[in-house]
Amino acid sequence: MSAVATRVSAPAVLMYHSISASPEPDPHRIRVHPDRLDRHLRLLGRLGLRGVSQTELLRAVDRGEAAGLVGLTFDDGYADFLTTAVPVLARHGMTATVYVVAGHMGATNSWDTGPQFPIMTADQVRAVAAAGHEVGSHTTTHARLAGADPAVLAAEVGDSRRLLEDVLQAEVPGFCYPYGAYDAAAADAVRAAGYDNACVTGDYAPGDRHTLPRCYVSPADTRAHVLARLARHAVRIRRPLPAPAGH
Repeated sequence: MSAVATRVSAPAVLMYHSISASPEPDPHRIRVHPDRLDRHLRLLGRLGLRGVSQTELLRAVDRGEAAGLVGLTFDDGYADFLTTAVPVLARHGMTATVYVVAGHMGATNSWDTGPQFPIMTADQVRAVAAAGHEVGSHTTTHARLAGADPAVLAAEVGDSRRLLEDVLQAEVPGFCYPYGAYDAAAADAVRAAGYDNACVTGDYAPGDRHTLPRCYVSPADTRAHVLARLARHAVRIRRPLPAPAGH
């Protein structure tokens, strides 16, 4: 029987994957150009909003101090998060959560067909944490958890947390369901493994603390798309954008 879960009305959380200028094919639409990320973050700043990690966001919600905050998350743990995304985030004074596929550190996204991109090594994961960003778990092998049996859930959910905590020598409070696929048993496994929070893909209605919604950001998303996603989550804009010149 599922544990009783309390609904959480959290601010918007934006969901990215790879941040790269690579011209390689991108059939799964996971690669956002760093200049586009820069424009998105500049927009947040102009609106009086600040991007923070998922756990920092939720702790601010708990304190009633989440006004002006937007969650920033990056799935899979690509090496370009450290080399490309982190400098852009630093330029805007923002932090993020990167969800790492723990069993693929130092390898590639072999769960995908098509182009392969490097996943951060253990040393790179530690460097991300040292730079002030949150490291969360994205399972051990990027397995689809909806419908998985208890042994698979234990290995993917629990073992991934222990592996990352061993790498970081620190608590790993956050989890992310691969493909956004979860069911009651998967959410219960995440709670039982000791995670403070977990997020899904889409599902814009408020979820509980272990099924939190996010807004997918595509490689083609403009600032207008980001504004629409913020509006869908009823984010309160703290500063209006200036009118275009001549208006």
